[in-house]
Amino acid sequence: MHSLLPLPDERIYAPYKIGALVEVLAEQGIPPHDSLMGSGVDADHLQDPSTLTSIRQYLTVCMNALALSQDPATPFLLGARLRVSAYGIYGYALLSCLSIRDYFRLALKYRRLATPPMAIEWNEHDDLATWSFPDIFVLDPAQDLRRFLIEQQFSLHVTHLQDVAGAACPPLRASFSYPAPDHAGIYEDYLHCPCAFGQARCELVYDRAVLDRKPMMAHPLTAALMQETCDRLLGQAKTEQGTAGSVYQILMTRPGESPDMESAARMLNMTSRTLRRRLLAENTTFQAIADDVRSTLAQEYLQTTKMSIFDIAMLLGFSDAASFRRALKRWTGKGPRQFRP
Repeated sequence: MHSLLPLPDERIYAPYKIGALVEVLAEQGIPPHDSLMGSGVDADHLQDPSTLTSIRQYLTVCMNALALSQDPATPFLLGARLRVSAYGIYGYALLSCLSIRDYFRLALKYRRLATPPMAIEWNEHDDLATWSFPDIFVLDPAQDLRRFLIEQQFSLHVTHLQDVAGAACPPLRASFSYPAPDHAGIYEDYLHCPCAFGQARCELVYDRAVLDRKPMMAHPLTAALMQETCDRLLGQAKTEQGTAGSVYQILMTRPGESPDMESAARMLNMTSRTLRRRLLAENTTFQAIADDVRSTLAQEYLQTTKMSIFDIAMLLGFSDAASFRRALKRWTGKGPRQFRP
């Protein structure tokens, strides 16, 4: 199984990776302004929950780190800082998985939600479970940036599996397709396993038995809810189409906040007038998208969870259950109980 790469300039990602890298560099005495140079992201944006960034912007900050940092451990420190809980709905979907095998599967399935700069694969064979990293990157970066991204990704995988498992879960071994760098000695310090260079491909190998372990925060109800929400983020073609698709992405990831058109326009770096005009050119309106998002999520929560009607109403931004019932009737012609299995 393998992951697909997203477009480099889609501004659909919270700036958690950029923020974490800026923090690592700041601890080395590098000012945020310098770390963010040329990215189009300001330090204040990193504290704004409405900020959306692209993979190109993240890669720009990574290139700044290569130029500014004297510490070869920087990408490993970045990977260790990117805890699963920083990934929003995607992160909670992973934390609540019912087995480590499910975590591996869903980490790949939903990876497009995680600012992914490269392709990855995983497979089970004999007694091993292997993450592989084919030489496929967004924007075809130079070799030093490729190595930086691989180092960060390996460290991140080790961190995430420990977060999900709730205990140390080191790999059996790690292999790298490039020659040993000058700082090769620190690899084992951060990956906690033997490391080999000049191999056929980059791989992180685990004992297959780990896949049957139960994650510390496994919960069937939470897992169903979070996975269904991730499916909505990935599975609907309308979330990929033009300006309307960008608005869908914003609203689907913030169902309880119900951003208005002014807020959505700011997140997309345009005026509300421009947003309205572009949506009309795509034969839709902001309100139509907002209603569709809330209707879709309402039906999903009613059909796949045991949440109360009141809790669903609150999650979707309604002031009370009665308002939610009226809206659902207007959208679908049905009441909440008609959607219950």
